[in-house]
Amino acid sequence: MSALSVLGLRRNNFRGSLPYLFMQSTSQLKTIILNGNQFEGPVPVSLLNCTGLEVLDMGNNAINDVFPAWLGALPELQGLILSGNLELCGPPLSKQCGTSDPSHVPQPLESDEEDDSYFASGFTWELVIIGYSCGLVVGIVMWSLMFKARKPKWVVEFLEGAFPKKMRRAHKRRLRRQT
Repeated sequence: MSALSVLGLRRNNFRGSLPYLFMQSTSQLKTIILNGNQFEGPVPVSLLNCTGLEVLDMGNNAINDVFPAWLGALPELQGLILSGNLELCGPPLSKQCGTSDPSHVPQPLESDEEDDSYFASGFTWELVIIGYSCGLVVGIVMWSLMFKARKPKWVVEFLEGAFPKKMRRAHKRRLRRQT
C-alpha cells in the first residue's frame, strides 16, 4: 500500500468499525473517501500515520465518537468531511457528548442507486423520443425542399460523390438501351 495515493471506497455499504489500517507511516496517501457506508465507532487514530493526507471524507456513516480534533495534527490536511455522522459529538459541533437529542436520530441513507444508474447509462427513453422527433422534423423539411426544388444541386453533387462513376455510367447505358 506504499504507492497508493487515493483510497476511494464511497457508497459500498461497508459495515462495522473502521479498521486500524495505517500502522506504518505513509506520505503517499493523499485522499481517503469512505463516504456513504455504514462504518461505526471511532475514527481510527492510526490515520495520524498518513502524514501526506490532504482530504479525508468520512461523511454519511454512523461514526459515534467525540470529534477527532487530533486530526489537526496532520500537516497536509486541507479537507475534512464528517457530515451525516449524527452520533458524532463534542466541540466544535453543536451536539454535546452524553446527551440524547431526539432531533439527532439517525435516518437511513437515501437510496440514490436508481437515480445514479438512470443517469449514468446516458440512454433514456426521453432522449430517444427527443432525437426521433428532431430527426423527423428535419426529414420532413428536407423532403419538402426536395419536392419544391425538384433537383437541388447540392443533393445531386452529394449523390454523385457517393456512387462510383462506373455504376452511374452503367445505369445511363441501361437507360439509353431502354429508349
